[in-house]
Amino acid sequence: MSPEPRSVSAVSTVRSPAPSLTEVETHGVDRIPDAERTATPLDLFRLAFGGANTFSTCVLGAFPILFGLSFWQGLAATLLGVVVGALILCPMAVFGPVNGTNNAVSSSAHLGVHGRVVGSFLSLLTAVAFFSISVWSSGDALVGGAHRLFGLTRGNLSYVVAYALFAGLVLAVCVYGFRFMLFVNKVAVPSASVLFLLGAIAFAGDFDPSYAGVFTDSADAATQSLFWPSFIGAALIVLSNPVSFGAFLGDWSRYIPASTPRRKVVGAAFLSQLATLLPFVFGLATASIIATKVPEYVDPAAPDFVGGLLAISPGWYFLPVCLLALIGGMATGTTALYGTGLDFSSVFPRLSRVQATLLVGGLSIAFIFIGRFGLDLVQSISTFATMIITCTTPWMVVMMLGYWTRRGWYDPDALQVFNRRQRGGRYWFAHGWNWRGMTAWWVAALTGVLFTNIPGQFVGPLGDLAGGVDISLPLSLVVAAVLFLALLRLFPEPRAVYGPEGARLARTVEVPVPPISGPGALSVPSTTLPS
Repeated sequence: MSPEPRSVSAVSTVRSPAPSLTEVETHGVDRIPDAERTATPLDLFRLAFGGANTFSTCVLGAFPILFGLSFWQGLAATLLGVVVGALILCPMAVFGPVNGTNNAVSSSAHLGVHGRVVGSFLSLLTAVAFFSISVWSSGDALVGGAHRLFGLTRGNLSYVVAYALFAGLVLAVCVYGFRFMLFVNKVAVPSASVLFLLGAIAFAGDFDPSYAGVFTDSADAATQSLFWPSFIGAALIVLSNPVSFGAFLGDWSRYIPASTPRRKVVGAAFLSQLATLLPFVFGLATASIIATKVPEYVDPAAPDFVGGLLAISPGWYFLPVCLLALIGGMATGTTALYGTGLDFSSVFPRLSRVQATLLVGGLSIAFIFIGRFGLDLVQSISTFATMIITCTTPWMVVMMLGYWTRRGWYDPDALQVFNRRQRGGRYWFAHGWNWRGMTAWWVAALTGVLFTNIPGQFVGPLGDLAGGVDISLPLSLVVAAVLFLALLRLFPEPRAVYGPEGARLARTVEVPVPPISGPGALSVPSTTLPS
């Protein structure tokens, strides 16, 4: 029989002391030993909140103003995006404690041993996007602040040096690994929060909540018709921030003991995103001030939030802006880059976690320089962010419904088949692919892309069918959920992938489990039931 996974909560383990900060982490995506799981839900909160309590989030928070909304309309769009995004995201935190590995590896249970590369690909796109936003915004703030404080020339050389130094610092933290990253976030969360609160003092005199935007009563009909597309588009950009953590939560929660109550883990993930209202509202409020005092910086054709922020800042706040850029950017950059380096060490097993991190980091840095000095990709942040959530959210739906139908039961050993370059096991399905989950994902993602409508940025072939309103996210959510559950009923999965209590809502079929074969595999007979 296939080795029966033991319930970790039922095994008495002795916690080993946490390793030193300067000890390079050796774990890849292999299952974290029970004795080394010393993290808590509070640590998960710190990492998830710290990764978003940054300058990059402020930039995303400015988009409602860039889309022409008033402050109050922008606040409503921001609240909608954060709350809905947090609700979509938080269940993804449970896979780490259950399986002791990251979410891409856990997806093997629902997409197949080979289908798990979908999660790796999505995490790569997300990491490159948010690492780039982090380095661009933080580097621009550092150069701009140094220019105002010390007269530093704002030439290309200054930006090159700032980007390179900042990216190098982030890469160094990621190489050391989880403990060092957790230490950075323990410092970054309270420090960045204090700096944001100082910013509230700095801009209190200029802030006017009555900022009206362009959708006023006197606006012409053509402008008025763009209100809902702009409102939904702004909410989707905000929502992209919490959803972007979907592929990464398992990277951190895998260090939490399996016996930890699920509600605490899910609650920590949810609250971490609600807390991001601090940087989001800071970005929204300061963008409304910029639009009033120096409107040239919020020109949709060439927006420059960082430049506008420095233009309206009092002299004493220049240094806090630079510190905020440095501290917050480190938190965002490390949380984005660490997980992708971790995951690609399993996609390319010849690479260690450190080597994979250096490779992905090097490619991301190259992308940053090309985008900043060659292609001007900054203007496409909104399009890229929307595409990420359109493709990532259906993957998350398949994962969460799979967890529910499986009653939270997994075989951690069978999840590692791909990483060990083995074959077979409970999650082998059809040559390593579970076409049910794969079909639900790609059909829903494609549907979302077809119905995407971002005013002035990207409109899918069917994007105008809803009167110009972007319905890509709710449509992709519904398609993924309905199609996946329907496929589980019409084409039952093997009984062996479900736990002792059986399936919930789904049907099953009795078929043999192919034995795990390959490097390091035990010679065991196949079975039809998970014992």
